[in-house]
Amino acid sequence: MNTNISRIQQSIEDSIAVKQLILNDKDLLNRIEEAFVLCVNSLKLGGKIWLAGNGGSAADAQHIAAELSGRFYLDRNSLPAEALHVNGSFITAVANDYGFDKVYARMLQGCAHKGDVLFAISTSGNSANILEAVEMAKSLGMHVIALTGETGGKLRERCDILLNVPSHDTPRIQECHIMIGHIICEHIEKELFG
Repeated sequence: MNTNISRIQQSIEDSIAVKQLILNDKDLLNRIEEAFVLCVNSLKLGGKIWLAGNGGSAADAQHIAAELSGRFYLDRNSLPAEALHVNGSFITAVANDYGFDKVYARMLQGCAHKGDVLFAISTSGNSANILEAVEMAKSLGMHVIALTGETGGKLRERCDILLNVPSHDTPRIQECHIMIGHIICEHIEKELFG
């Protein structure tokens, strides 16, 4: 068999293996359910969903926000959801004036409210700007859902719900983060509009 095909197959098998671990982890499945129930309850009370990540995790944050504010399966009203990195002028101004570690915390300070939900997305669980955002979220009375890799990093002790993918491989973790995000979006939509 072609060596490249073998490597492609191995990548797919590795991705399936991590998803199989999630499928067999009843505790993690329960926490995924807790996450979408928390979001539904917040939205019912007028809350907003905020999402923060860096690099690929920023792309995941924006993707999940778009599924909620646009649509997922159903043609329904928009839900209030926003990725914290989408305002480039704000990000560069705050990074320049206060440092990059403060960019997400500063946005939450100005726009978020008690009862809102923050998805803190970090494969390591240790990204400084994500940790700062979590501290700000907690000070505002927000709920925090962390999407991380296996250990949870520093986010493990600082979030309300930990969704830690059982892997140390960043691409496999990110693939599972978007899968979990899609599951949460689907069930939020079903609960509110189904």
